[in-house]
Amino acid sequence: MSLIERVRERFARPPEPVRAALDADAEERALAWGERVDGGWTVATSRGLRVVPADPGEDAPLLAWHEIGTARWTAAGAGGTFEITPLVEVEPGVQARQAPQRHVLREAGGLPGVLRTRVDRTVVTSHRHPLPTGGGVLLVARRVPGQAAREWTVVFDDDADRDDPVARQVARDRLAAAVDADDPSR
Repeated sequence: MSLIERVRERFARPPEPVRAALDADAEERALAWGERVDGGWTVATSRGLRVVPADPGEDAPLLAWHEIGTARWTAAGAGGTFEITPLVEVEPGVQARQAPQRHVLREAGGLPGVLRTRVDRTVVTSHRHPLPTGGGVLLVARRVPGQAAREWTVVFDDDADRDDPVARQVARDRLAAAVDADDPSR
C-alpha cells in the first residue's frame, strides 16, 4: 500500500451504513472497517468489533474487545477472512470459548491492524498451566473499560474439565496465586 493510499484510508469517513449504525452512541467511533462479501461491514470501533448488516433495519451487534479470545487473519488480495473466537462468562471468573465467527471481507482496509492492536491492549498478562487430568487452563488478566481493577479469568482448554472437581480446584488455586502475585502498577 502506498503512502498516499495509507493517508487517504486514515482520513476517510466511514460509509453511510456504518455511520448510521454508530449514531445511537455518541461515545462510539469507527476506527477501521471492512466490506463484507455477504454485504454489510465489519467495523472496529472504540468499544469493540461491530457487524453492520447490509439491511439498515437489522441490529449491528457489538463484541467488546475484552470478550475476544482469539482473532486470526488470513489475507487474500485486498480482503481476507477473520476468524474470531468470542468468550462468554459461564460463571464468575470462568469464561468459555464460543463457536468461532467468520468475517469474510472483500476489502479489509486497516481493520486487521486495528483489531489486533485493540485485542492485544486488553490483555495485561496470560499464563497457561497444565491440569493433572490432561489439557490445561489459561489464566488471563484483562483491562475492561469502565473498571479500575483488572479482570482475572480462567479459560479451560476443554469445556469438560470445568466439571472435573480436581481440574476446577487446580484452576482456582492457580487463579488465586496469580491474583495474589498481580502488580496493578504494570
